[in-house]
Amino acid sequence: MLKILIADDHAVVRKGLKQILLEEYPSAEIGEVEDAESLITAVIGKPWDIVICDMNMPGRSGLDALTQIKQTAPDLPVLIMSMYPEDQYALRVLKAGASGYLGKNTIHDDIIKAVQTLQLGRKFITPAVAEKLADAFGGNSEKAAHEFLSDREFDVFKLLADGNSVSDIASRLSLSSTTVSTYRSRILEKMNLKSNSELTRYAIEHHLI
Repeated sequence: MLKILIADDHAVVRKGLKQILLEEYPSAEIGEVEDAESLITAVIGKPWDIVICDMNMPGRSGLDALTQIKQTAPDLPVLIMSMYPEDQYALRVLKAGASGYLGKNTIHDDIIKAVQTLQLGRKFITPAVAEKLADAFGGNSEKAAHEFLSDREFDVFKLLADGNSVSDIASRLSLSSTTVSTYRSRILEKMNLKSNSELTRYAIEHHLI
């Protein structure tokens, strides 16, 4: 029996995906969690065949959860879904160990195809992502400044750009304020920016928030 775990903080999203999956796989076991901590606990608690995880959830991000999942269950296929464009996020999540990236604007059309692809032991990659991968490995594209950030720095960058304070980010990511401030300094230096407002402007211009 196919076992699929869905992680998303919106109940309506989980319900919609569950309905689509059960129409294709009537006997499947579909689990639901609403945040990254619950996701990690569920993965540790029992075996799953596939995880479908939102990139942006309360607390730790889906990208952060993905890193821990790959340490706990390295062979477990994880599909990351997000409202953000695949050309901005797909490469990062694939490099972090995801088995595919689904944009929420097309997820209802792609989810079954993605699950079928993962069942065959392959990664789900759209034509647009395949082209991006070819450019990246062929050296045909210059990296944007945010692509030089580590996954943790990228999480902090997005939260800063979205207007969160250092203390808010520390609480959300279970870090100390000093650590977050250190990340902020590194981010500004790597991106050659001077302030949070410049981070916000950059994120908006690159469709990252």
